[in-house]
Amino acid sequence: MFMGGLSTLLESPKKLMKKNINYVIPVEQITWAGMDVAVDLGAEWFARWHTDDPSLDFAPEDHCAGVVHLERHERDILLRGHLAGALTCTCSRCLALYLEPLAIEFDLLLHQGVAPGGEEEIELTAAELDEDYFLGDDLDLTGYLREQILLALPLKPLCRQDCQGLCPRCGADLNQGPCGCQPVEFNPAFAKLKKISQE
Repeated sequence: MFMGGLSTLLESPKKLMKKNINYVIPVEQITWAGMDVAVDLGAEWFARWHTDDPSLDFAPEDHCAGVVHLERHERDILLRGHLAGALTCTCSRCLALYLEPLAIEFDLLLHQGVAPGGEEEIELTAAELDEDYFLGDDLDLTGYLREQILLALPLKPLCRQDCQGLCPRCGADLNQGPCGCQPVEFNPAFAKLKKISQE
């Protein structure tokens, strides 16, 4: 695990690269001794991501900040990072906006070259999930940072675990109390189907 975290960013500012929204690092600058890159993902960085993928349904509350450490291991590069912050997400049940805290620790071993398998879908082992590939003379951290944020977000964001959601009839937020609609009579024939949908 990367132990430096935000304390490294605060205690050793001279060892860190200057803020760079593009986070493109020349590979030749990465040595066996390693280097730390200060990461501060603000509104502009997330706006660029939303431009690339308009389907994203979250935005930064303030910013996500941390440190990415890069080390040379022969032709490979070890990438260790820490990110902390919060994102404004939409609850999947009641559609209300809420803050989803982030505290991300990640380790990736980057191999120089083309990933095997091409466009074919292959099943990855647990070890291979912590590996990736890069090409060229520059290492763009953007894709790795985006991937780690997506992995940290829940598949079904919830404003709270006991969120009641919306009334299927009138659309009222049931977290605010009963809406007044008459309950729908349940057909016992659909009992098994309801059980499956809740699993």
